[in-house]
Amino acid sequence: MTDPWVALEPGADPTEHARMLRRAHETFTEAGTVTRPVRSVVAESWRRSARAGVGPDGTASVELVDGDLGSYRAEHPLARVMPLFRELMGTFAADGEHLLAVCDAHGRLLWVEGHPTTRRNAGRMNFVPGARWAESAMGTNAPGTAVAVDRPVQVFAAEHFIRRVQPWTCAAAPVHDPRTGRVLGAVDITGGNGLAHPHSLGFVQAVARAAESQLALLAPEQPAADTPELTALGRDEAQLLIGGRRIRLSRRHSEILVLLARHPEGLTGDELLCALYEDESVTPVTLRAELARLRRALGPGLLASRPYRLTAPVESDVAVVERRLETGAVTAAASAYAGPLLPGSQAPAVVRLRHLLADGLRTALISRRDPDLLADWAHAPWGEDDLDVWRALATVRPTASVRSRLAALEGELTAPPDWPGVTGRRGATPA
Repeated sequence: MTDPWVALEPGADPTEHARMLRRAHETFTEAGTVTRPVRSVVAESWRRSARAGVGPDGTASVELVDGDLGSYRAEHPLARVMPLFRELMGTFAADGEHLLAVCDAHGRLLWVEGHPTTRRNAGRMNFVPGARWAESAMGTNAPGTAVAVDRPVQVFAAEHFIRRVQPWTCAAAPVHDPRTGRVLGAVDITGGNGLAHPHSLGFVQAVARAAESQLALLAPEQPAADTPELTALGRDEAQLLIGGRRIRLSRRHSEILVLLARHPEGLTGDELLCALYEDESVTPVTLRAELARLRRALGPGLLASRPYRLTAPVESDVAVVERRLETGAVTAAASAYAGPLLPGSQAPAVVRLRHLLADGLRTALISRRDPDLLADWAHAPWGEDDLDVWRALATVRPTASVRSRLAALEGELTAPPDWPGVTGRRGATPA
């Protein structure tokens, strides 16, 4: 396979390939092993699906209906580019007996449009607006997996993890906020085996890029002296938007900037050493070298010393979530929370802040008891093993899939520690 993201090699027999995939899927669901001809991207997705407790006979849960669905869609950023999606994909979907689908960043379908007969058939598996098709809820599928891996993906036939979805083929691409780079959701084309072609993958990717360009044009003009914006949630390497430039920072520079943005009064060299390094043998010379490299990356004037501080206010997504939590705006805080703060960082001060922010938000969600907010957290990668949140969700939305996942987590909690794969309670606090 020349491109692992394309489902079928040129000249491959779709019927024979689908038959081999069904056999491989049966092997995986029975024995947990992946055999040929499963692509690596699909194998990794199957494993994630199994770890999330998805069963091959599951059904999508419809979480938003009627007025709740309408108001959520109206406020979603992708509503602004739905006319573009319809213009570029609507005729193709209708004429080809396909579906145009758009999901949010949590894999929840917002729009499903296209050929009427195909829509009715898809409705039998709850491929409908308001249904959650996140990978962690419905296993391998193009919109859910595209959001999970943040790249265009094509899923053919029995590559789908859920058996009832295996007659379908789909291709999806994530759509990003052009200013922050965050995933807003994904655009998807779903239909028959004819979509298992490189062109369909390239098509949805081109549509996603067009949507991002349109969103950039629709965004309000930012003045040249705009406040620098730091994005550090849900990513190992932070991004700084400053003076029209988007700077991707190294992991260490990300840690430093997060801490300095949180301490506008500045930090001494000794304070930064303690905040960044567990190893007490790290010398001030090492830190000064990192700060010199960061100063060059940021450009002149933003980073001062004695103490080390930022010379201008920097707005961070961490501060946005904190402010919203402080004012009780839990829904707004949850929408701004793109994931754990610098999840790969082991810097002591960053780890503390990461846990503080996550604990504050999950506590607020549990207290609020809003089923949609709890479901968003529980089905996100950082919440899929959060027992307390799943328990709270089960009290307000006791669907079969929620009860099943909760039972699996509680089973792990009570299982003997020497059972394979059991290491004690999983993930009450996101790392």
